[in-house]
Amino acid sequence: MPTDIEIAHGYTLRPIEAIAALLGLEANDLEPQGRHIAKLTAETLRGLRSRPHGKLILVTAVNPTPAGEGKTTTTVGLGDALNRIGRRASIVLREPSLGPVFGRKGGATGGGHAQVAPMERINLHFTGDFHAITSAHNLLAALIDNALHYRLPTATGEALDARSISWRRVLDMNDRALRQVALGLSGSGGAGNGPVRETGFDITVASEVMAALCLANDLPDLQSRLARIRIGKDLAGTPVCAGDIGAAGAMAALLTEAALPNLVQSLGGSPAFIHGGPFANIAHGCNSVIATRAALALSEFAVTEAGFGADLGAEKFANIKCRSAGLAPAVAVVVATVRALKYHGGMALADLGKPDPAALARGLEVLARHAENLAKFGVPVVVAINAFATDAAAEQQQVLDHCAKLGLPAHLCTHWADGGAGAEALAHTVAAIADAADPHAGFRLLYPDAMPLADKIGTVAREIYRAEGISLAPAAARDLARFTEQGFGHLPVCIAKTPYSFTADEHVRGAVTGHMLPITSVRLAAGAGFVVALAGSINTMPGLPRSPAAHHIGLDEYGRITGLS
Repeated sequence: MPTDIEIAHGYTLRPIEAIAALLGLEANDLEPQGRHIAKLTAETLRGLRSRPHGKLILVTAVNPTPAGEGKTTTTVGLGDALNRIGRRASIVLREPSLGPVFGRKGGATGGGHAQVAPMERINLHFTGDFHAITSAHNLLAALIDNALHYRLPTATGEALDARSISWRRVLDMNDRALRQVALGLSGSGGAGNGPVRETGFDITVASEVMAALCLANDLPDLQSRLARIRIGKDLAGTPVCAGDIGAAGAMAALLTEAALPNLVQSLGGSPAFIHGGPFANIAHGCNSVIATRAALALSEFAVTEAGFGADLGAEKFANIKCRSAGLAPAVAVVVATVRALKYHGGMALADLGKPDPAALARGLEVLARHAENLAKFGVPVVVAINAFATDAAAEQQQVLDHCAKLGLPAHLCTHWADGGAGAEALAHTVAAIADAADPHAGFRLLYPDAMPLADKIGTVAREIYRAEGISLAPAAARDLARFTEQGFGHLPVCIAKTPYSFTADEHVRGAVTGHMLPITSVRLAAGAGFVVALAGSINTMPGLPRSPAAHHIGLDEYGRITGLS
């Protein structure tokens, strides 16, 4: 029977202590989670705070398509390539969510020769971080319902108002049947189980606990953020937070291990931190600040990614994560494929293997839009063309020529097939740009803290989505005014919308302009530190597709997992 260290493409994983040694870490800096996974200890993290930081490299992409873009694959390939050219680099990624793994997307650890490993463990359960976040979130829900059952007074002196409770439960799985549920129904003996009320489930990656953990500086900061989570109102109409019902301490206790970043490796032997996993379409879409800072303290370059396309992930990376943590990217790499660009140009998925210069030209407008948007943050942009074997050389050249006209450095990359060797030219360009300037000198945010919340949403809609404006539902407008009155007008905004289009309609392709962005509702995430604006028909609990990836996953005769990619 093959051993568990014999993995894809003939690579053999190194002991995690050997990977840690590349970063100058010793065995006592680690909490091993097996032979190939470890967490950094809390003591080690405290010791890293005083170290100077390396440069932060952001990898983002055009809007995702069924044809694939390879953002994670490129992040891993670039990290490997930087190490190959003699620069000390760490890869920093989010943890995969079980919902997409068993749903439409499948695994999220890269592909080909540009993967992080052990792939199966990272995709399935990993170190239990998501389970801890789910438990902490649902502990708060249980404490809320317990307070309602006993009519317990909160820190405000009044009992909770059951009609005002906004805290839902979460599950790390796509399950549309749980979007709306009823609680407190009578049991078989006729006894009630609490006030009957309607609520629902979100997916764990949409949890405010997840967002708070990923934006926290350390455990004390995390506990403070948990205490500020808004759960509803008391019977006098006063807002009530998790701390007001005594929940924050127990929630933080559940998260003590989950708050420690995980260290793994790429197939090319590069150190990789994988920690946290908020979605970018319904949350801020970035790995934890703790992991990012650890990578920056231990490396010349920390190569990270932001979820989905640049219009969602990169915008939130800048306006939420960088604003909160004081970070600044030195370079932004925009990933595109010929196939994805032709899809954005209007081609059908089944026809993408056919040459179509006109469709590709239309798709290149989408690439240009993302590059223009990133330039608004003062970040230098490099384009990575993730090569597919089916690409025609003329199409690849068309993309390179278009980038040259725009003044964008661009490289054809073959890291999927060749590992880090296939992204060395990209690595040289990224390193040269990052070396040339102080990223904090040029980096700028899209809007100031003092801008009104509705104007912040409108600014993102106009500047990033190129909408004519926003249409605020009356209830959303009232809630924004209320949040401002309560002292939250300074927070950044987190727009939740489809990742597949610049609009709120996932079926609209291309670099469209002049549309209106409909904001149907808003939510205050006081603990995480942003205001969520839901655009269009976005759901915070996804559903499974007609043919989910789960149908193709199983075990072989040796008990090894198959069909997970």
